Amino acid sequence: MIRIRNLWKRYGSINVLKGLDLEVNQGETLVILGRSGVGKSVLLRHIIGIEKPDSGTIEVNGVLISSLRKAELYGAIKNMGMLFQGAALFDSMNLEENAAFYLKQHGNPQDEIEKKVLDALAMVGLSGSEKKMPSDLSGGMRKRAALARLIVYRPSILLYDEPTTGLDPITAQQINELIVKTQKELKGTSIVVTHDISSALYIADRLALHEDGKIVHVAEPEAFLKIDHPIINFLRENLTPKSRNKNE
Repeated sequence: MIRIRNLWKRYGSINVLKGLDLEVNQGETLVILGRSGVGKSVLLRHIIGIEKPDSGTIEVNGVLISSLRKAELYGAIKNMGMLFQGAALFDSMNLEENAAFYLKQHGNPQDEIEKKVLDALAMVGLSGSEKKMPSDLSGGMRKRAALARLIVYRPSILLYDEPTTGLDPITAQQINELIVKTQKELKGTSIVVTHDISSALYIADRLALHEDGKIVHVAEPEAFLKIDHPIINFLRENLTPKSRNKNE
């Protein structure tokens, strides 16, 4: 579904992406692990078209989105959505208005908008909170509200940028469970960027290690943890006994 070849991105004198290659299979959840600042979030922004590479290609469903002009981009990414690290809710809008924003911008009928918004908020456990403002919410509720805004138009490709960062372990696990639930509900393809190995093992079909601007290892969870690499060794050694697979 997504094929990335020889992707390069430079900011000033710093090369962030250095010939990165990656393939994401239809219907899977791929989790990208790596140290902070190595370009994981930059990669997501390139996949959804927010940023353009200096060179290389990004192909989504057979379309080279990396070569499209801005005016052409919407048609190629309209079935994609992204959960940003800071939730990125509109502070001046309540939860209902936040969730409805995309549908209103694209001319959906009002009765259809209302039903889809209520369904999305219910799916993330926020029924009855429609009139709350983002400033009234805890960090976990903000993440859930942002997830509702993402799933309301039922994208087939979902990108998650550090979805559990800053959350306590219980709330983080609730977000992990919502990611798995959303994946099953939408039958989509998901890419999740995280530094949390416990979360990664719970949600992932495959794991990828991002290091020095490249994807250096990709494997299913059991095989990934057996790879002899300093970062993977560290992640393996710091697994908690309660780390669980989503199928348990």
